[in-house]
Amino acid sequence: MTEFEKIVIGKSSIPSLIITIILMVALPVAFFLYWRRKHKKQTNISYLIAGALGFIVSARMLELGVHYFCIIADNPVSRFINGSTAVYVLYGIIMAGVFEECGRHIVLKYIMKKNRTRENAVLYGIGHGGIEILAILLPTMITYLVIAVLFSQGDVEHALSSLKITEENAAAALPAIQAAAAFDYAMMAMNVIERLLTMLLHIGLTVIVYYGVINAKKIYLPMAVLLHMLMDTLPALYQRGAVPLWSVEIWATVWAAVIVFIAGKLYRKMKP
Repeated sequence: MTEFEKIVIGKSSIPSLIITIILMVALPVAFFLYWRRKHKKQTNISYLIAGALGFIVSARMLELGVHYFCIIADNPVSRFINGSTAVYVLYGIIMAGVFEECGRHIVLKYIMKKNRTRENAVLYGIGHGGIEILAILLPTMITYLVIAVLFSQGDVEHALSSLKITEENAAAALPAIQAAAAFDYAMMAMNVIERLLTMLLHIGLTVIVYYGVINAKKIYLPMAVLLHMLMDTLPALYQRGAVPLWSVEIWATVWAAVIVFIAGKLYRKMKP
């Protein structure tokens, strides 16, 4: 496996990965502690848990089930979607917007009927965004750190053996190892900023959906779906190699600001 022998772990890879892991844990914890301390009487931990469970069910179970058939499994549908960047992006943003926002709407309208306060809507968003970091992105960063540590020791065969990499799965494993090797402080900053923006996105969209629920205004659910789709458009294009990473960060910042602005106005319109 000559490709693996050429891999050189950057000097900043291990420290930047360690800092990234610490900050990714600290981010949702800090959001929760701040909001809970500020609004203890108006918030209930059940909304934090509901946000986390809502994300797991809607995005990681139901949405992934559709993804398995439509883009992972080999069939005419998956070949059609994967064969076109435009179709792939449109499919991806629709699925993300519909599943996550409809999941939010269902939980807030039909399950969380007690303790309906605007402060609990924010807490729900913290749970939704927080579990995405802790259950999905954090394990990836920890895996990168393990890879970086193993390859930094200089024994490629030992590293491959420890990671259970064989001739059969080498091609699939190579991109992750290359990403771990190239990880640096710039990537650390981008990852942390992206997670901060995503946390704000989930909080803002939750407030928008919640406002529609308590005021019985149907327009706010499709608004949240559309905003979510717009936010995800450039990240989906980046996955296809169609746009550079810096453009994704600028795009995410703009739409996070738009969503937070709309949510802030709706939040102030709701009674404390």
